[in-house]
Amino acid sequence: MRYIKIIFILFISVFISVNSAAQDVAELLQILPNQEAFWSLTVLDETGSELENFNSDKLIIPASNQKLFTLAAVLDRLGSEYRFYTNIYGNGQTTDSVYYGDLIIRGVGDPSISGFLYDEDRYFVFKNLGEQLKASGIKKIEGDLIANIGFFDNHKFPIGWDWYDMSFYYGVEVAPLSFNNNAVDLIVNANGEVGSTPEISWFPENTNYVEFINKQEIVVENRKYDEDYQKGLGLNSIYLGSKLPKGYLEKESLAITHAESYFLDSFDTYLNLIGIETNSTFEVQHDNISDYWVNYKMMASHSSKSLSKLVEWANKESDNFYTEMLLKTLASEKQGIPGTFENGIKEVRNFLAEQGVDTNLVKMNDGSGLAMGNYTTTGNISVLLYSMKSHDEWNVFYDSFPVAGIDGSIAHRFKGTELYNNIRAKTGYVSGVRTLSGYMTTRSGKQIVFSIATNHFAGKVRPVDNSHQQILQYLYEKY
Repeated sequence: MRYIKIIFILFISVFISVNSAAQDVAELLQILPNQEAFWSLTVLDETGSELENFNSDKLIIPASNQKLFTLAAVLDRLGSEYRFYTNIYGNGQTTDSVYYGDLIIRGVGDPSISGFLYDEDRYFVFKNLGEQLKASGIKKIEGDLIANIGFFDNHKFPIGWDWYDMSFYYGVEVAPLSFNNNAVDLIVNANGEVGSTPEISWFPENTNYVEFINKQEIVVENRKYDEDYQKGLGLNSIYLGSKLPKGYLEKESLAITHAESYFLDSFDTYLNLIGIETNSTFEVQHDNISDYWVNYKMMASHSSKSLSKLVEWANKESDNFYTEMLLKTLASEKQGIPGTFENGIKEVRNFLAEQGVDTNLVKMNDGSGLAMGNYTTTGNISVLLYSMKSHDEWNVFYDSFPVAGIDGSIAHRFKGTELYNNIRAKTGYVSGVRTLSGYMTTRSGKQIVFSIATNHFAGKVRPVDNSHQQILQYLYEKY
């Protein structure tokens, strides 16, 4: 097996070298695989002048390259030091360690109430809020837990998201009060006998908010894993019908319904775990009255990390949830409460126009690129990337990109090549679409801007990734 891998690497190296000898990029594209696909490429030099142009002005589906538009606009409008403040307010009083009254948790769109930015401690924010309540002398709550979600409107999914995607972590609800990326983390362990049902566990481990109907089966070891998750729209009952080879361990984050109720249920459970007894019922408020909070006492508050850290996570990990939460926050802050997807997109488009992007050739149905009906051009993406080099938030924006062979969505790519650590680029993928846009330091030491799009390809994504690598190797050597 080791020798096969060596031969394969040598073959790829020779193939890239041969193709890199093409006279121009159009000639190179003609000899690459996936000739059934539509290809587009734009490359700009350090002055913004065009170096390469292949269908630069033709519409492409950007997939997650759309995040570049959204995240750049969020940085511009809100600033990298912007923070989310999730506050708990009370309308009662404490007597003999018992709080008589309701606790109102105001959601303001913080996407990071999870473990991703807190060393995988998914209860970090709950712990912070709970400790403040305990420090105020509360050991029991006689009142309701109320989620105030008036910061966003009631539309939790952008136009154009596919119902199938809404069962998985990349298509979760977008709500101002959210926990654990609005997903439950399932672990399936096929450690039993062939024909038996595999064991399951999940996080949050103490919640009954989600029901799993476990109809999975353990099959023979050499059989391919056959995934089958089915979640009805509007339900928190998930059918598990996968067939797992014996010994297989599967981890999957699955979407929940009614994010604010999920938050309340999880927080209520956590309070009881740390010794604050609750007899609460849950309530959801949709109003957002400007002087509402003046009449209540702040009982606890959590400040998120800076927006720079959230943007870095969203860009490096291509996190749809983070991006859409930031989009609606942008709408709330700049277009008026409640925040809507439409107003967030309007703000992004305004920003893009200011950067010289041709917004006549920008169609956005969401902020992350998951939706159907998103279109732009590689020329537009390149213009935005170049304009950000002179932006006040340039360093934050640049540092948020995945680094070739090192981290993020291209951590596994370009290793063992000259492109390793010389590319910072955002990937994009939906079925039949692969995009890659960013910055590259060439062999001569120049930094170029590039945007590559392959649309409507058939088959697997790896051959397309190999083609993108060959294109970048060609540009690395040429410039």
